[in-house]
Amino acid sequence: MSKAFTRETDQTEDDDAPDAPALPAGGKNYMTRAGHDRLRAELLHLLDVERPKVVEVVHWAASNGDRSENGDYLYGKKRLREIDRRIRFLTKRLDAAVVVDPSQHHGKDQVFFGATVRFAREDGSETTVTILGIDEADTAQGQVSWVSPVAQALLKAREGDEVRLRTPTGWETLEVLEVSYPAASA
Repeated sequence: MSKAFTRETDQTEDDDAPDAPALPAGGKNYMTRAGHDRLRAELLHLLDVERPKVVEVVHWAASNGDRSENGDYLYGKKRLREIDRRIRFLTKRLDAAVVVDPSQHHGKDQVFFGATVRFAREDGSETTVTILGIDEADTAQGQVSWVSPVAQALLKAREGDEVRLRTPTGWETLEVLEVSYPAASA
């Protein structure tokens, strides 16, 4: 059989990155303008800069002859598949995106998307989290996804409310101490 008709990888072509969280049922992907802009910038960079460079290297490597032992060609084709997979993933995420402006809730004490919430745990410790989109949350920076269990427990609560959070060790009560939103940009 000609090598032209064989797959170059044993992996299946799934569009979602293995570590990317799935979108919730209904397919809406809530995110802030900044998160949307970051994903869009990454997509445009892949399309306009990264992919053309790799295509050029693969084209050059293919013109050198024997492709079976050509590292530039083999690596380039693999990198091209990775880029194309990421492009498909970003395109799907941006197509499902619903951009939300958290500043429209500025001054309110109820928890919605984009809120920064300070809450107390039963042991007396306090935690501050900002509720953001799936693709923009970073737990190391105190940002949680709006579909995370803690965000789901806090959503629609008001300052002073107590909410129950299901944890692996059982139920925990959280008291909402403070809710804030970014001010509207001029």
